[in-house]
Amino acid sequence: MSTIKLTVAQALVKFLDNQYISFDGVESKFVEGIFTIFGHGIAIGLGQALDENPGGLKVFQGRNEQGMCHVATAFAKQLNRRKIIPCSSSVGPGAANMVTAAATATVNNIPLLVLPADTYATRQPDPVLQQLEVSNSLAVTTNDAFKPVCKYWDRITRPEQLMTALVNAMRVLTDPAETGAVCISIPQDTEGESYDYPDYFLQKRVHRITRPVAVEEELNDIAAIIAGAKHPLVIVGGGVKYSEAGETLENFCAEFGIPFGETQAGKSACKSSHPLCLGGIGVTGTLAANNIAEQADVVIAVGTRLGDFATSSKTAFQNAAVKFVTINNNRYHAYKMDAVKAVGDAKVTLEALAARLRKQGYTSAYKNEIVDAKKAWAAEMEKLGAYAYGDNFEPHVKNRDPRTIKEFVELTKGVITQTGAIAAVRECIEKDDIIITAGGSLPSCLQRMWTTDRRGGYHAEYGYSCMGYEIGAALGVKMADSRNEVYTFVGDGSFQMLHSEIMTAMQERVKINILVFDNCGFGCINNLQMNNGVGSLATEFRYRDERGEIKGGLIPVDYAMVAKGYGLKTYTVRTIAELKAAIADAKKQTVSTLIDLKVIPKTMTDVYNSWWNVGVATSSAKPEVTEACKRVMEGRSKARQY
Repeated sequence: MSTIKLTVAQALVKFLDNQYISFDGVESKFVEGIFTIFGHGIAIGLGQALDENPGGLKVFQGRNEQGMCHVATAFAKQLNRRKIIPCSSSVGPGAANMVTAAATATVNNIPLLVLPADTYATRQPDPVLQQLEVSNSLAVTTNDAFKPVCKYWDRITRPEQLMTALVNAMRVLTDPAETGAVCISIPQDTEGESYDYPDYFLQKRVHRITRPVAVEEELNDIAAIIAGAKHPLVIVGGGVKYSEAGETLENFCAEFGIPFGETQAGKSACKSSHPLCLGGIGVTGTLAANNIAEQADVVIAVGTRLGDFATSSKTAFQNAAVKFVTINNNRYHAYKMDAVKAVGDAKVTLEALAARLRKQGYTSAYKNEIVDAKKAWAAEMEKLGAYAYGDNFEPHVKNRDPRTIKEFVELTKGVITQTGAIAAVRECIEKDDIIITAGGSLPSCLQRMWTTDRRGGYHAEYGYSCMGYEIGAALGVKMADSRNEVYTFVGDGSFQMLHSEIMTAMQERVKINILVFDNCGFGCINNLQMNNGVGSLATEFRYRDERGEIKGGLIPVDYAMVAKGYGLKTYTVRTIAELKAAIADAKKQTVSTLIDLKVIPKTMTDVYNSWWNVGVATSSAKPEVTEACKRVMEGRSKARQY
């Protein structure tokens, strides 16, 4: 056995540079590079290793630890989890900043490797700068906070431990069923320790991402249930996208006459133009999908974790005899809704299932229901896309504070509705361009209204609904796929939370297009408050008034001016005509752009035959709260218990 003397950090870099994946016979490099904000604990450890010999790894400079992790997560997500960019941080606050991003990756089943520095393994200089001291255990550091949000966690206190830790990290990162965030914490003194690493640890490794088909018994079980269905419905989850099974699912549905609805993660796995596509399903779903779901007798959930938004908090399926079937490569998710399950890859399991149903001569009993449902939704889409604001204008969501709309229009001169803006953007950008969205009301509107036949053309983070994901994600998506323009839809609240990676996009000379929907507040949560009897409390962006309450006038913000300071080409638009002109000009730019849209509050889409279970107050002096409580309790009475 031959060995090579390396520091822990040097061995880490060399190991990462030699990791490959093989999928459907195609081999590719797994690790693109390393994102870092050098600081206490890594600047002269990992930093030294990357400076001396990075191999084929690129070094990316982040501006905020959470932000750079969002870039890496979006990069991996857009590439269907075939490539990653690990993220490294300093001790303490740098590490803690990555915890939210790690949770975001894990909830969405996206591989993210975080490499936070840690306090000294020897403890000799304790407490060092940025060290969190826990008096009941000196073994606890800030990095222990990663444990509940990661799929694998390890701390390297001796050089030898790096070997098994990294092999297990790769095991999780390349596992479609169990992937998520992985944390390898390395004390700063350990980073610089040398060890004679065996050559076989540093050799090229190829991790095969396979397509396991569900076992015969499970396939027979689900085929028997579907064969008895008259009005089945497929739910398309993110697993369909990552398995690259969109065309297979379309063919499956076409052959057997089964309509399908999409989750946020599953949207754009299949083509929006497919005659059996009903669009988004659930709380943020279309009228078409939710009406068909209500009467479905068998629900076939493919590659979805069946979150409360997809199932309308388990009320979407009101057929008393409804049965649930799941196809999922994760056994935990496959067991949900008391389903009859088939554990396996979406593509090959659908193909095996189709063979059984074909042999039985199965077809659904739908007649005109799907066509009628899609026709009704098309009419609603025309209404939502209307641009006009005037005497006939009505907010799509009830305006509980009578000041807001009039005050906003007078303050900003903006007369754009949110739904009208979305329709205009869809009309103006190219058919294969990619859009990004995350927390707030924009994902609700976009899941309902956005259409695309570009597989992977809709990129949403809604599993963790992490506000602040959008701008970092735009950079990650563009780094993953530079062929088309990328547009990120971000609310003014999310923009304020995290837009630091604008600077990284400028540094990398990567063009992204940022659409800031400015409605002077956290509009989505403002609706949630007021629709449940709560006053408009700290969700609109208002000055503090003379009574000491945050109920003064709306606060105007010039988001275009903020972006201009970073060097972006910017536009402020107050009408649909100005928006269309801005998009046309933005297409001509080679630098990143930002369009500041002054969007009238309360002009997002409303719910369509769906319900969301919320923790409403069960006792209150306010009649509005009492009434809201009655509605919630009525909804709970219709929900499946598990």
